[in-house]
Amino acid sequence: MSDISAIPLGDHQVKEGAAAAAPPPPPPPLSDVPPTRRRTAGEEARTLVAQTAVGTLATLSDDGGPWASLVSYASLEDGSPILFVSTMAEHGRNLKRDQRASLVVAETPSGTDPLANGRVTIAGRVVSPEGDDEARARAAYLKAVPNAKYYADFTDFSLYVLKVERVRWVGGYGRMDSADAEAYANAEADPVGKPIGAVKHLNEDHADALLAMAQAFGGYPDATAAECTGADRYGLDLQVKTPRGSATARVGFAEPVGDDPVGLRQATVELAKRSRAALSSDDAS
Repeated sequence: MSDISAIPLGDHQVKEGAAAAAPPPPPPPLSDVPPTRRRTAGEEARTLVAQTAVGTLATLSDDGGPWASLVSYASLEDGSPILFVSTMAEHGRNLKRDQRASLVVAETPSGTDPLANGRVTIAGRVVSPEGDDEARARAAYLKAVPNAKYYADFTDFSLYVLKVERVRWVGGYGRMDSADAEAYANAEADPVGKPIGAVKHLNEDHADALLAMAQAFGGYPDATAAECTGADRYGLDLQVKTPRGSATARVGFAEPVGDDPVGLRQATVELAKRSRAALSSDDAS
């Protein structure tokens, strides 16, 4: 029996006597923060699935053990993943015998910690589509994976649709949620996607606008600097510096961004103007 005792630290435990390398708590907001909408777990999952065509497929081998493989995939309009696999591969043989499977789709790593990025696990059972369903699934797969045209008619390949039963999304440390099949199917992929270029542009050329947003609507009127760490159809995520320390903030757009390619830019410009107007009104009062 171990004589090492543990003490609770939030949701985790550390050995007694060990120094927990926890950062200091962030400073709280100094002003009211307007309600800001975030993507649901279903929207987050659908957005990740739409961003790439490569994932890790988990199947069950004949001895019952798990088997993970890198695969290409596409998706139907309701987000159901489409797989096209060969029985020359173990995962293809596994699916012939046991239809249970899950697919992990991960955000392209950025920064020094890959676990700080988003990923989603989609679990369910595969089915072999027939008739018009087979034609739609095949067309969607060939569009997402053009090189599949070279092996589309090989007899050892089978086309499957993963019927989603449950979804688990993780957005990085401390951000996670689940969605059921209905919530996933009814959600939409965010048209903003992963706006790396837009975020970089905001940080390099519009630091003053980000600071105004943090001061006016982020809850940090004492902010001295603000950096954009993410953007979606509903708003911006900020990292804010204050004399009291560093904190995260969320500022929302007046309206969700639509499919217009310039929608994110227009929403950000409107938010910047509204933030500066709010600060000017506060100074005048």
